[in-house]
Amino acid sequence: MPAVPVPFPASLSPSRASDFMTCPLLFRFRSIDRLPEEPSPAAIRGSLVHRALETLFDLPATERTPAAAAELAERAFRELEHDDAESATVVSAAYGSPPDFEALLAAYFALEDPRRLEPHARELGVSAQLAASFEVRGFIDRVDRTPDGQVRIVDYKTGRSPGPLFEAKAMFQMRFYALAWWRMTEAIPRLLQLMYLGNSEVLRYEPDADDLLATERKVLALRDAISRAADAGDFAPSPSRLCDWCSHKAICPAWGGTPPPLPARADWPTSSSRAESVTEADAAP
Repeated sequence: MPAVPVPFPASLSPSRASDFMTCPLLFRFRSIDRLPEEPSPAAIRGSLVHRALETLFDLPATERTPAAAAELAERAFRELEHDDAESATVVSAAYGSPPDFEALLAAYFALEDPRRLEPHARELGVSAQLAASFEVRGFIDRVDRTPDGQVRIVDYKTGRSPGPLFEAKAMFQMRFYALAWWRMTEAIPRLLQLMYLGNSEVLRYEPDADDLLATERKVLALRDAISRAADAGDFAPSPSRLCDWCSHKAICPAWGGTPPPLPARADWPTSSSRAESVTEADAAP
């Protein structure tokens, strides 16, 4: 008797959900094949700025200055040189060595004063079970909590803010985090905040139960669509202008390429990678 396939996916993150909505074949390449991708200079620099803003709050409040943040970003770059020389070379070629962080950090300090903040959590891993054998998970850049318990979820983006037609897509990631937080704590976050350092803009949204229930239905529908594609072994490409930035265009059938054979179901990864939480969206146009 043939073995019953393990339910897939067992978990979903905002990044992988976005991949499937953008292009099911991209989802397959990243989630099942785990194909390597060329490092993006924008994403690498973004991860260094994220690291600096995370560790900035380790300092006493009075020492959280632009100069201190710049020093932390450069320290993060030196660590990258030691741990991942290839990525360090890629970002150096695009932005100098050390990379130019001045504009992004200046934008951050123009948007808020970190001396007045004491975050509840930074780089917080969240997960919540939405159905049998299925959970949502992710990493939140920052969680702020007021003295009366109100929660604000904050995410930094080193790219530019989207136009009005794409704001809802950008906020999906934040609703995803808010859903996970709600299911974990039974409390709805008071505010979701996306900080775009590329053009000093902030998107804010106040979710309610109806919003998060709708997000939950959407995530579960995505899970079902992915499961059907997995059972059929068919992850179709969805060509768009984003293909020009895809590392896998050469092997995409929509562009005359040939994908590798789909791995055997027993060899598919069972969970998401921590690395996917690094600022993939910062590299998008």
